[in-house]
Parts: sequence; structure tokens; C-alpha cells
Amino acid sequence: MRNRSSHKLARSLALLVVLAANCISQVSNAHGREPQPDLRTNGSVAISVLSLFHPEKIIVTALAGHALVLVAGEQSLILEDSQVSSARVRIEGAELVISSGEQELRATNLIGVGRRNDSEDFILEIPGKIKRRYHGTLAVKSSFGNLLAVVTLDLETAVASAVAAESAPNTPLEALKANAIAARSYFVAGRGRHQSFDFCDTTHCQFLRAPPPPTSLASQAVQATQGLVLMYQSRPFAALYTRSCSGRTRTPAQLSLPSAGYPYYSVDCERCRQHPVRWSSNLSIGDAGSLRPSDEGTRLAVARRLGWSAVPSNQFSLARQGDHLRLAGVGNGHGIGLCQAGAKAMAESGASFQQILQHYYPNTEIVQYPGRNPVD
Repeated sequence: MRNRSSHKLARSLALLVVLAANCISQVSNAHGREPQPDLRTNGSVAISVLSLFHPEKIIVTALAGHALVLVAGEQSLILEDSQVSSARVRIEGAELVISSGEQELRATNLIGVGRRNDSEDFILEIPGKIKRRYHGTLAVKSSFGNLLAVVTLDLETAVASAVAAESAPNTPLEALKANAIAARSYFVAGRGRHQSFDFCDTTHCQFLRAPPPPTSLASQAVQATQGLVLMYQSRPFAALYTRSCSGRTRTPAQLSLPSAGYPYYSVDCERCRQHPVRWSSNLSIGDAGSLRPSDEGTRLAVARRLGWSAVPSNQFSLARQGDHLRLAGVGNGHGIGLCQAGAKAMAESGASFQQILQHYYPNTEIVQYPGRNPVD
């Protein structure tokens, strides 16, 4: 798994898209065509998984004691441990070839469901690279020469998976609750980022792991906040959060970004002010390009070329040393919204999730859907 600070850095890629989408929404509102977000807190989300690996082959495996029905066109086969539990999927021409034991199916797409056409536990594996467990339904098709695997899972399962992946070890329960509400708000209000699915499992949207066990703190946080989302001016918004700020969170305007549906007020973060995360980096003049402090667009341009650890945050100074630039910075990530390091410290000092969210997202409400009742 990649370093968590790099997860937060890569989340910045999502920032420009989210903000642009908000601007489009505002233009639509001005013309009387206000788009309504999907508020199905008890619904599901379709998430593209493992796409970073550009898979040409995938192995689908049913967990022990479970059965997964694979449907390819008008044909089907059942994966279960008492018979054949795995199937290999590859691309051949315009078709998918699904091989399991002596069976071979061919179709343009593949569906995987439980015996009752419902969610099921299964494992997806890219041979030699990664293996991950999911609970949901599966759809696979060819996309630009690679396999596109989309898992549709219950919203709360998706939130728990994101919280488990995005949170630092030993994060207290109240901070995890705050992160769960932010993650759920992102899922609820951030749909439409992709054409054929809702979200991806990379930090372009929200990083995702296997669903955590029910006894985990991440699961407890999600269960305790089930259905709760953040709202600003009576609308949910795709809440952003960052690994650590520089002692004060940022606003889009401070990073040369367009305004969003939520203004993201700059607030003090005592933990990061007293214990800042410092970093340094050396870049050639050519690699640095037009890089400037407090400019998310130029930072992302460098990150796409050199990786997410090249410039960990927007807060840095530049000093030329021959044909190189010496960067000295503080913080990890874009610095907008909830600071996870600060939220962790607040929770350790006794703050509730409500207090944490009100601190990092001022002038918002925590609302229970579908009842739309504010939560104190």
C-alpha cells in the first residue's frame, strides 16, 4: 500500500474536478436547471477498482462458504468452494474470455452476483500485483485494451472501506466518526465524476480497501454515524479532507483554485501549528517548471510527472542551488477541509465528532437522511 501522505497528495487531483463541477452546478442554477444530487444514504455506489494496475487479466474467486454466479451473455457458471471457486478473465479481440475449470465463456461483458441476484463476498486478483476482497456485485468489460472492473456496493460498506483506507493508525473513534461523515458526504454529493461508474478507488475519488471487520473502530464509526452527511445552505457537498495542514487550513482561493459550493473557511489547527510536518525536496529547474507556492495547479503538474512525494504540500519556500531548486515545506496534502492530524488530536483531547466537524467545516449542518433533521 502506498504511503498515506501520498494518498492525500493524490486526492488533490480530484480537487480541480470537484471545484469545476461545482462551478458548472452554479451556472446551471443560474439558468433555473438546478441539478439534484443523489441522496440515497441507504443505496449503493458503483466504484471502478484496481484500475491503477491497467489489468489485462483478472482472477475472480468466491470466498469459502460463498457462491458467486458469473453471467456472460446468455451463459453462466457458479463459483463456489465445493466445485470450482475461481475464474480467469482476459481480453481476446472484442470479447472477454472467462475460463473456469473446463468451462469457457465468451461475451462482451461479465456480471457477478449472489445466488439471489444480490451482493456477495468475492476476491479480485491481478496476478502478481494485488489481491483484494469485496462485498457487492461485479461488472467487467473491456475498456481501451484493459479490463474495467466495477464493484457496486452498499454506501455504508463503501464509507467503512474508505475510512479504513484513509485514516492513520490509532485514530480515536470520534475522529473516525468525523471522517466517516466527510467520506459519506463525498459519496453522496460527488457523483458524476465518471461516465460509466460513480467513483474510482484511487485518490482521484476516495481510496478504498477491503471492508473492515464489524468489530473495527472504522466500522463502529460508520455504524454510529449511519446516514449522516454534511450540508451547507441546505445542500450536501463533497467534503474534502487532508492528511495534515500547516497550522491553518486553506481555502480554494488561497490555492489559485475556483470557488466551490462550500467556501472552505481557513481555520486554525492547533495540532499542526504546534507540531508541523516538515519536508524538503530537490527538483531540477526543468522538472519544477512553473511550480509556485500556494498554487495547486502547478503542484499537480509536477506530481503527475514525478510522483506524489515530489511536492507534498502547497506550503513551501524555493531556493535555487545551481541547476536545482531546494524546496522546504510543511504539511501533507492540499490543506483544504478537515485536517486528519488535527482531528485526531482534538479527539484525543475529548472533542466529539460534532465539534471536530464544526471546527473544520464552519457554518455547516450534520443532517440525517432521509429525515433531513439536523443532528446536534
